[in-house]
Amino acid sequence: MTRPRPQDSREAPRSERSDAVWTVPNALSVLRLLLIPVFIWLLLVEESAAWAFAVLFVSGLTDWLDGKLARWLGQSSKLGALLDPAADRLYVIVIPICFGIRDFVPWWLIGLIVGRDLLLFATAPLLKSRGVTALPTLYVGKAATFALMSAFPWLLAGQIDGVVGTVCHPIGWAFLIWGVGLYLWSLVLYWIQTVAVVRTMPPRSVTG
Repeated sequence: MTRPRPQDSREAPRSERSDAVWTVPNALSVLRLLLIPVFIWLLLVEESAAWAFAVLFVSGLTDWLDGKLARWLGQSSKLGALLDPAADRLYVIVIPICFGIRDFVPWWLIGLIVGRDLLLFATAPLLKSRGVTALPTLYVGKAATFALMSAFPWLLAGQIDGVVGTVCHPIGWAFLIWGVGLYLWSLVLYWIQTVAVVRTMPPRSVTG
């Protein structure tokens, strides 16, 4: 099996993306970003787990829709390629911190999630020095994000009194443990790829 190649900033992208800004998928991504402060207010100020769960449900639905619509409508854009992962990263960081403030999740576990992203961001200067903008997305990384984004609404539903909370709470923790494990493993794989890039590609300044 061939090793996936990093995306070099000097190479053409694999799929053509337009420069369009006003598209339906981009509008959905912006909506997801706008829902973040709404979620924070509902969970930390109003202390309403039910309404915060509703916001996460809507954000998850728009996350699924924007990718589908981009393909169905032929509206893949450069801006959308930035907005969608940016929204994912913000949710993965903001939601655990809010959960920690509400004592839904222990802080050491939140530290693993946030620390992983910080260590991943640390690869950017090394890749940039070799003229590489980003590494190819790994399936395990996508699976980790999916597990974490699935865990959050289940954990919120687990805070609701009654049968709903009793059923949802262990499901949320199962997704969370699975997601954190995959999240940390993907970090190891990304760093292995980063080291390989640094060792095999000359600094960009050398090549001009």
